This record gives sequence, C-alpha cells and structure tokens, in this order.
Amino acid sequence: MDVVGAIAAVALGAVFVIAGAAKVALGAAWPAQARAMGAPMPVATVVPGIELVVGAALITRLAMPLPALAAIALLGAFSVLIARQLVDGRHPPCACFGAWSHRPLSGGHLVRNAVLLVVAVLALWG
Repeated sequence: MDVVGAIAAVALGAVFVIAGAAKVALGAAWPAQARAMGAPMPVATVVPGIELVVGAALITRLAMPLPALAAIALLGAFSVLIARQLVDGRHPPCACFGAWSHRPLSGGHLVRNAVLLVVAVLALWG
C-alpha cells in the first residue's frame, strides 16, 4: 500500500501544482473567475498559493498525512462550491485550472473531484 500511496500523493500533488500555477498565470482574471463561481474574494486570492503548497507537500510527502488531509478538505470545499452553482442553475466557466478551464460547470466536474478524492484517500492511507 505504501507504493500506491506514494504514487497517489505524487499524482495528486501534480494536479494541485498545475491548478495553482495555472491560476497564478491567469493573473488578475483568476479572482474574477473565482467570484463568478461564488468564491469570496479573500478566499479566491489565496487559493492558488494554497494549491501550490499542498501540491508540493504531496509530491515531496513532507509532513504526511497533513497534505493529504488538506487536499481532501480542499476538494470537498471545491465540490460544495460547484454543487451549489449547479443546484442554483448556474453554469459559469470552470476556473479550476485557470486559463485551461473554460467549459461551463457540469456534473462532470463533480465526478472529476470524486475521482481526485479517491486518489487523496489513497495518498492518506499510503
């Protein structure tokens, strides 16, 4: 299980680093995208940095299991935010991967997050 956990941690860490870096690369447009999804501005401004730190910690397995727990919490919060938009009938562009995310929110985003949550649990158990 240790090998599976290590692979899961590195893979999930890469996803978080890519997501955080893509948001940083988007610049001032990122907070506007996050606000359109319903994220409060103070939260929107710190999400890219948090994703980068959690991703790097997962990749290096530094202070495990805390990074895996943080990833689970983030993915849960992101999923709630997406679900709220969908329940309210809103489908703003997904801001999940910065400039690489332009598709409107859909149930597919929740499925993706569910898969990532499974990977996070594998990283936690590993």
